Amino acid sequence: MRKSIAFLVCLLLIQSNLFANSTADIILGEWISELKDGKITIFKQGDRYFGKISWGKTPGKKDIKNPDTRLRNRDLVGTVILKDFEFTGGSWENGTIYDPHSGKTYDCILKVKDNNQKLDIRGFVGVAMFGRTATWSRN
Repeated sequence: MRKSIAFLVCLLLIQSNLFANSTADIILGEWISELKDGKITIFKQGDRYFGKISWGKTPGKKDIKNPDTRLRNRDLVGTVILKDFEFTGGSWENGTIYDPHSGKTYDCILKVKDNNQKLDIRGFVGVAMFGRTATWSRN
C-alpha cells in the first residue's frame, strides 16, 4: 500500500513538473513587433528565455543607436534583444530588453495573453509601475 501511495505521489510530481515546463514554453516562437517593423524569435537556453531579431522591414539596417560604438555597425537582424528571462508561473521576469530604436536597455516583464496570440512586453527602469507596455502578435 505504501509503495502504491509513494508511486502515485511521484507520478503527480513528475506530471506537475511537465505541465509547468510546457506552460513556460508557450512563449517560444516568432512574434511580430507592435510597429510591425520586425520579427523576434524567442528561444530557450537552459532554463532562461531569449529573443533575437529574425527579420527586419529594412534589410541591412545597422544598430546605429547602440551606446557601444563598436556595435553600431552590426546588423539588427540576428541581434539578441531579450535576455535572461525566467518563468515565474504567470510571466517571464528578471530579464532585459534592448530597444534598437533608442539604443537603451530596460528591465522587462513578458506576459502571454489572448490564448497565446499576444505578448505584452513591459519595459521599465527600476519599478515596473513606471514603464511602458508594447504588445507583440504571434506570427
